[in-house]
Amino acid sequence: MAALLDIRRRIRSVKSTQQITRAMKMVAAARLRRAQDRIFNARPYANQMITLLLSVAARITDRSHPLLAVRPIERQLLVLITADRGLCGGFNTNLIRAAQVYLDEHRDRDVSIVLVGRKGRDYFIRRPVKIIGEHVNIFGRLEFSQAQPIAQSIIALYTEEKVDAVDFIYNEFKSIMTQRVRVERYLPIKPVALPEGEALIDYIYEQPAQEIFNVLLPRYVEIEVYRALLESQAAELAARMTAMDAATNNAREMIDDLTLYMNRVRQAAITREIIEVVSGAAAT
Repeated sequence: MAALLDIRRRIRSVKSTQQITRAMKMVAAARLRRAQDRIFNARPYANQMITLLLSVAARITDRSHPLLAVRPIERQLLVLITADRGLCGGFNTNLIRAAQVYLDEHRDRDVSIVLVGRKGRDYFIRRPVKIIGEHVNIFGRLEFSQAQPIAQSIIALYTEEKVDAVDFIYNEFKSIMTQRVRVERYLPIKPVALPEGEALIDYIYEQPAQEIFNVLLPRYVEIEVYRALLESQAAELAARMTAMDAATNNAREMIDDLTLYMNRVRQAAITREIIEVVSGAAAT
């Protein structure tokens, strides 16, 4: 039977771990609220950009933009967005598993990977895959300026016909308890058209419609990349908060079990000492 000193040391260790997990949960909860606010603030801008694209697309006849070009797919680019840190449950594991399934399904094609996040980089850097880009430590202070280089690099690869399709794998934030792995095709951009039966809003454009269209499409890709990063950040924080809450509760249960066990050991030791005293007194 374990000594009381060992059990007390174990309880102190679990209590220290519980304090850490509780603090990490509170930090994740505070950061999650800010991340949610950023997503909600970004959505109106993205929605208005889509509305503007629809309006401009309806006014031009030449839509031969490189980002709209559809080619036979022989070379694909996969952009995998994971977290820079762990301790967030199955967040990174689910993403890496989805990326591995994606690679297995496209073995017959030339697939390159751009890795966003340290966990995905650490996993795939040790495996025989074609990595052409890495972006780590960007989620600490995520800004739109950090999404632009990623978007510009994939735009350049597509317009230069080095890849024929660009897919993203990331975790979409649904709620604190739910994050969904998404596999989305970002390039080529799906042709935009006015929904059937919807009236065209009459705008007056200072520049030619084609010129505005050429500017909006790359910006649209940048916004979509930024949105994926925001979704991934919020989903990571939600997963970490949930994992740390579960760890805190498990630590509490473990402390209760160890305390009960310690009391039993102490009671057994007291009973044994009483029996020894009684036996000694009876012997004399």
